[in-house]
Amino acid sequence: QVQLVESGGGLVQAGGSLRLSCAASGRTFSSYTMGWFRQAQGKEREFVAVITWIGGRTYYADSVKGRFTISRDNAKNTVYLQMNRLKPEDTAVYYCAASEVVRSTMLFTSPADFASWGQGTQVTVSS
Repeated sequence: QVQLVESGGGLVQAGGSLRLSCAASGRTFSSYTMGWFRQAQGKEREFVAVITWIGGRTYYADSVKGRFTISRDNAKNTVYLQMNRLKPEDTAVYYCAASEVVRSTMLFTSPADFASWGQGTQVTVSS
């Protein structure tokens, strides 16, 4: 397992942008599929984006497709979520997660497929 720490959340007006970062510990970071999830108050945690271990494949929830971009820098043990054209409905605590399995090309979207989680970072989008 890896330890994950998110940063970059904050308050932004609708239409604005934020970039979230997730720093991972451990030498095997590059072997994990990494995902971003979010949880709004009173709602279940939902999938946002995923990137495979070598960064060749990505997949997004329909609600963020075209606005959010997931990327990773394996040399820095960091995964990013660039969020553009933010909407009030994007308000949530955002979590990064590392997959249970390593060196997989599967695009996991279920929280059950991820074994390590960060503490979350709050994103608030005002209208």
